[in-house]
Amino acid sequence: MHSVEVQILGQSYSIKTNEDEAYIKTLAKYVDEKLKEVYKVAPNINHVKAAIMVAFGIADELYKLKIQQEDLDKIIEEKAKMLQVYLNK
Repeated sequence: MHSVEVQILGQSYSIKTNEDEAYIKTLAKYVDEKLKEVYKVAPNINHVKAAIMVAFGIADELYKLKIQQEDLDKIIEEKAKMLQVYLNK
């Protein structure tokens, strides 16, 4: 495990991880951008509310992607079954 230093809203954070440094910095940049979006719309929002709004937005993105992935998995499974039937003729 190693530490990766990242900047979010001008604050430095040390993230302990087994992940690649570039990946962690990409995640931090994404969170930073999302927080900046919140502060652009609501500049006087407190940090906890901003963090919760960003977490909720990211959770929404993740959940929608999971649903899309499940739908794609079903389509692939159906296509594979159709192909198997076709190949067994």
